Amino acid sequence: MTSQAELLVVVPREAPAPPAAPPLTFREKKKALLLLGGVAVLVCAGVVAMLAGAYSLSLADVQTVLLAQLPGADASSSDPVHRTVIWEIRLPRILVGALVGVGLATAGAVYQGVFRNPLVEPFILGVSAGASFGASLAILLPAVFPNLQVGALLFALLAVAIVYSSSRTGGRNPVVSLILAGVIVSSLFQALVSVLKYSSDDAALRAIVFWIMGGFYHANWQDVAVLLPVMTAGIALMWVLSWRLNVLSMGDEEARTLGVNPERLKLAFIVVATLMTAVAVSVVGVIAWVGLMMPHAARMIVGPDHRYVIPAAALMGAAYLIVCDTLARTLTGTEIPISIVTSIAGAPYLFFLVRRRTRFAWSG
Repeated sequence: MTSQAELLVVVPREAPAPPAAPPLTFREKKKALLLLGGVAVLVCAGVVAMLAGAYSLSLADVQTVLLAQLPGADASSSDPVHRTVIWEIRLPRILVGALVGVGLATAGAVYQGVFRNPLVEPFILGVSAGASFGASLAILLPAVFPNLQVGALLFALLAVAIVYSSSRTGGRNPVVSLILAGVIVSSLFQALVSVLKYSSDDAALRAIVFWIMGGFYHANWQDVAVLLPVMTAGIALMWVLSWRLNVLSMGDEEARTLGVNPERLKLAFIVVATLMTAVAVSVVGVIAWVGLMMPHAARMIVGPDHRYVIPAAALMGAAYLIVCDTLARTLTGTEIPISIVTSIAGAPYLFFLVRRRTRFAWSG
């Protein structure tokens, strides 16, 4: 006779399947397609920039040179002149322009989210003024600062550190105090730059002025190596924390209600955005408007969600700077400082933005 214990059969229980990810909504699919369109625009801008210039090239020439640079390929199979123009001059210049555009646009999106104001730009905390003073000092005193980029980077970070520390009251950094401190520190460093201009000779004065106006005149692969890790890590970190930036954009009290420490979060965002801006400015000089225009334009296209605003602004900033640099070096026989081109496009855009905000304010 079979015992009751022998009749018991232990059937292993299957682990419950993990919940399926919710399908993308139509609006999210539309935003993803817009981002893919931004990638296509960026690639097209890079191709046009590669072909445009005083020395005419074809797509076949570019393809031959790029394939010759692959590991194991014969570099001597391409024309030496084509290789110099494409690999040593135009390609690093395009990459530097794209990386600087990514850095400035991403920093601008972060600053606008932190300060909850679309008129804020990456230079609001004195980065450009501090970098200008450091670069000017390196030009006048090369024995003290033998590396211009290092001098610009150090004083850019110093300016923001002064702004952040001087605006701190009661363990907090109110937005108004940060902006006012940024204006004061920027004015101070601009005055110091004026003193250095006044005391410099003609050659040094010309070098200072051209550096402040920004440009990719001497872009090379070393600049790419400096910019690539900083910009890649910066935009990756900002995108991972983009949902926290959404919370922070709701206001400090709402952020505390949701269990987020706004002061600590502001400091993290400001540090990363400032580092990206300072590195970009130290390499190519001061380039205005990119950090103001591109984030706001991205927000108008993909909405206020920073999960989409940050990559969209980065793509638009990269493409915009590549186009502006192409115009700067092809419009005339001599190269135009790129800040002139970006300012000509940026001033009407700011006027449109102010008029739009004013109309909405008066319409209630």
